[in-house]
This record gives sequence, C-alpha cells and structure tokens, in this order.
Amino acid sequence: MKLHYSPLSPYARKVLVVAHERGLADRIELVQTAVSPTQPNEGYFVTNPLGKVPALEIGGGEALFDSRVIVAYLDSLAASGPHLIPPAPARWAAERMQALGDGICDAALLVRYETLRAEPTKSQDWIAGQRRKIFQSLDHLEAHAAQLEGPLHVGHIAVGAAIGYCYFRDVAGDVLAGRPAVTAWYQTLSARPSMVATKPA
Repeated sequence: MKLHYSPLSPYARKVLVVAHERGLADRIELVQTAVSPTQPNEGYFVTNPLGKVPALEIGGGEALFDSRVIVAYLDSLAASGPHLIPPAPARWAAERMQALGDGICDAALLVRYETLRAEPTKSQDWIAGQRRKIFQSLDHLEAHAAQLEGPLHVGHIAVGAAIGYCYFRDVAGDVLAGRPAVTAWYQTLSARPSMVATKPA
C-alpha cells in the first residue's frame, strides 16, 4: 500500500494513527505529496481527482480517499486486536465523534487559509465564525465528557488529530483552556505511541 500524505495534515495523521494502532504501519509506503488549493498538483489528480491528501493506493491501479474511507479500510484489514470502528450500535457514537473531529479540522484549515490571505481581502468575521465552530465543538465534548471514555475508537483519534492541528497551527490560541475534562483526556491520548510517532514537527 502507498499513502500519499502531508506530515502536517491532520487527516493524514488520523490515518497514520489508525495504521499504527492496528499494526499496519510497516505495510504502508509513505509518499509526501504536495497539494495546494491554488497550485494544483496535476500529476496527482490521476490518484485523487479531488487533489487532496490523504489517498491510499491499494494495488491494481485503485486508490481510496478521503480519510474516513481509508481508516475504515485499514481497520478492516487487521486480523487481530479490537476494531477502531466498533460494530453497531457503538459504531454510530464513534462515527459521530469522527465527524466532529473532522469538522474541527475543516474549520481550523479554513482559519489557516484565511490568515494567509493579504490583509485587504482577509475577513475577520470569517475567521471568528470558523473559530466559533471549533470552540462549540470542544464545549460539546466537555459537556459530554463521558463519550471520551472507554476503548479507543476512530472518533477519539479524529478529535485528537484535530486538537493537535489547532495547537500546531495556532489557529485559535489555547483551544482547551477552561475545558479540564477534554484537556486531561487529550494529554492521555497524546502519550500513546501512535500519537507520538505521528506528531507534526
């Protein structure tokens, strides 16, 4: 398998954490692939017509994208150990949390892109609106901290990758300030070998 990725992408990090947790990391060839919304990587469109990372080549000229599809595929490959996408009904809580984590990533990336715009065209209202999505999502997790307990699943990984990206890019300051339950959980998650091995630098 060949994973097209950026070491700074929170979606790619989610995939890599799943690969480590499921014992598949050594079966994946990593290919750093440059993508940009303003400078398309023309050759990469053959692999992923959306021009985004991550994408996983699985042989036979076939590639999987986006990160949710890839993590489901990887989780299905591992023959042993607990699945990170549990069977229903627990699956829906895990998938919902994965959607929340991906949504935080979406908002954080939009803040990042907007802050890179030239000052005359930069919208502070847009930045504030995206940051509000991040804060509301983390407030939701704080208010429902029991959802963070239990066996590790894909939702935990998605949220962890999202929080890590928020801090790495400093898109909204100390996003966990005033959220002690999420802070404690995130500190524990961040100490896992899979999270340490994939931390952006």
